[in-house]
Amino acid sequence: LQGNGAAASFTEDFEKTVAFLPPIVLNFELPSDYPSTAPPNFTLSCKWLSPRQLSLLCQRLDDLWEENSGCVVIFPWIQFLKEETLDYLNIKSPYEIDVSSNGLQNWMQTTEKTCEDGVSLEKAPYDKRAIQDVQSVPALVRCILDFNEAQQKKVFDSKLFLCNICFMEKLGSECTHFKACEHVYCNYCLKDYFEIQIKDGQVHALNCPEPKCTSVATPAQVKDLVGEQLFSRYDRLLLQSSLDLMADVVYCPRPSCQTPVMQEPEDTMGICAVCQYAFCILCKMTFHGVSPCKVTAEKLVALREEYLAADEAGKKFLEKRYGKRVIQKAVEEMESMDWLEQNSKCCPRCGTHIQKIDGCNKMTCTGCKLYFCWLCMSTLSRGNPYIHFNDPSSECFNQLFLGIDVDQDLLDDNGED
Repeated sequence: LQGNGAAASFTEDFEKTVAFLPPIVLNFELPSDYPSTAPPNFTLSCKWLSPRQLSLLCQRLDDLWEENSGCVVIFPWIQFLKEETLDYLNIKSPYEIDVSSNGLQNWMQTTEKTCEDGVSLEKAPYDKRAIQDVQSVPALVRCILDFNEAQQKKVFDSKLFLCNICFMEKLGSECTHFKACEHVYCNYCLKDYFEIQIKDGQVHALNCPEPKCTSVATPAQVKDLVGEQLFSRYDRLLLQSSLDLMADVVYCPRPSCQTPVMQEPEDTMGICAVCQYAFCILCKMTFHGVSPCKVTAEKLVALREEYLAADEAGKKFLEKRYGKRVIQKAVEEMESMDWLEQNSKCCPRCGTHIQKIDGCNKMTCTGCKLYFCWLCMSTLSRGNPYIHFNDPSSECFNQLFLGIDVDQDLLDDNGED
């Protein structure tokens, strides 16, 4: 496609892409005195030939009638149009479109600007039987590409292809063609493969099954294979995964809504367009203005770790978001929890943290006064708590003083800690 100094390489690319051009259409009507005295009434149309070129072809058909006067002429006409049109118009390549200031008027003009009979294309008169119904170059290119795609599909549908999954030969009409890599697989195998991927939520894995091939199926191919219902799930998951990658998109925190909400720069409030819920985009709670975000118990552990691992700028941001006192309290509480986890055990009845400093392994809870064994954390009898350590069948038999230096311990008369 050339014009106004455009690069000639576009013509080469266009020629590599297009294998089929729309036909030259001859519409004719035979009068009652054909072929004895009158020629057929006809019109000639073609989307990629200019009106002047079509006019020259009409004149050539008239000449052929004169040369074969009194004889049937339809076959010579068709043979000329099929085999001699490009040579007659001196067209070196049917993919060259010379666009002049008059738009489509000078389509397909050749280097010599003349036809085979030496008639100048620029001076050739218009013939009312020449029909050119494409009004712009973009419309022409679109028409050519659409026609080429339809013809290529017809050729593909009629060929046999070997599916590398089931290793059976199938007609192209029963197969899917990945245009980027030219690999072909039968629809039955691809349907099963895509359905499994979509049900597992792997919407970005709908690619060519060929090992190490990165060609991706088009949405139209996926829809044709898996059906409307599963395609809706695929479309929804694909949209959601795309939104998840966008830093300025958050979701409405209401479980029944979950609508994507655009986040304004430097603004911590989000308003759902569906349910009108105004929420804080940081803590996902109801919008609280300049007040710091509330921290749930589950969030404390993560908040403490995030704060301790952050740099100075990160710490200041968290302090501004949640409040400095909240951050300090979270750090202190988590440090206390860490210490208690390492140095104490919880009462088996009330959960009170108990620290064992010295004494035997029979413990008394400071909260509920329960007797329990420090070793196995089982509840001990109120009447005789030491039977647990004297019973040969007990797992703590003879282990009342396990882990302590008896010689250094001062036991009271009841042996309690």
